[in-house]
Amino acid sequence: MIELRQLRQFIAVAEALSFRRAAERLRMAQPPLTTTVKRIEAELGVVLFERSSRVVRLTEPGRVFLEEARRTLAQAERAAESARRAAQGLAGNLRVTFVPTIAHNLLPRILRAFRQDHPRIHLDLSEAPSGPQGTALRNDYADFGLLVPPVADSSGLIIEPVLHQELFAAIPADHPLAALQQVSLADMQDEPWILTPPLQAPGFYSRIVTACGKAGFAPRVTQQAIHLDTILGLIAGRLGVCLVPGLLVYPRDGVVFRKLRGPGTPVRYEIGAAWRQDDTNPALTAFLKTVRAVMRTAGTRNPPKARRPAR
Repeated sequence: MIELRQLRQFIAVAEALSFRRAAERLRMAQPPLTTTVKRIEAELGVVLFERSSRVVRLTEPGRVFLEEARRTLAQAERAAESARRAAQGLAGNLRVTFVPTIAHNLLPRILRAFRQDHPRIHLDLSEAPSGPQGTALRNDYADFGLLVPPVADSSGLIIEPVLHQELFAAIPADHPLAALQQVSLADMQDEPWILTPPLQAPGFYSRIVTACGKAGFAPRVTQQAIHLDTILGLIAGRLGVCLVPGLLVYPRDGVVFRKLRGPGTPVRYEIGAAWRQDDTNPALTAFLKTVRAVMRTAGTRNPPKARRPAR
């Protein structure tokens, strides 16, 4: 196993192209430095330097090894600096994925609260549907997810529900059902439906299909869209109906929201916090604490009055 100390000595020789000058730079005797390079070459099974009585040159394997050795030392130095910062107070990096549903209201509140309490933790944020979030977490492409459970494969993950809401009917503003104060799922059974693809948002999709099944029908899906904002745009364009969470219930042109009644309702909706069960990153623990606090204050909203399209 090659040690960091040996890498530093190799880099010194590679940069000076002289064992004597490298030894002076490192403030050590030349023979031990020569021994170190020979041991590295023996460990790797390659020749790193072309040596003559007057010249020292890097071989091609030597040039490649120099580049990687510099990267290794830089990473080791970053790790040490991160540990020193953490010793002075919570610091580090956290990769967070989130469903678009929370981007307008809840996510900004979470970020403001977290940055206020933990300004030295860097957040790497990315928007993704629930299904791909589960994959990213399992494969260590993300550390923390805010998604709609369940996901297809939650092996190795902890998923904690942090927000509970109901789904509301979203209907074109000039549709006859818009005249009702409440609608049943059965009222919508003959309508074209716009849903998220099941592989992208399995939890959201299954909740709607299951609720419709309890009401005695299977939704006739004529359009699919990944983002709920897109679905609402299609509803405003009179292409169909859907159910949406209370997070998205606020005045929109061309769309009305109605509380559901009757068989199959209420239709529950959850946002879950997800992370790998073996992840001990203290930044994750801090972010989860903030998420829990913000979500406790988020309640179900009543449907606003419709904005009917101008005639």
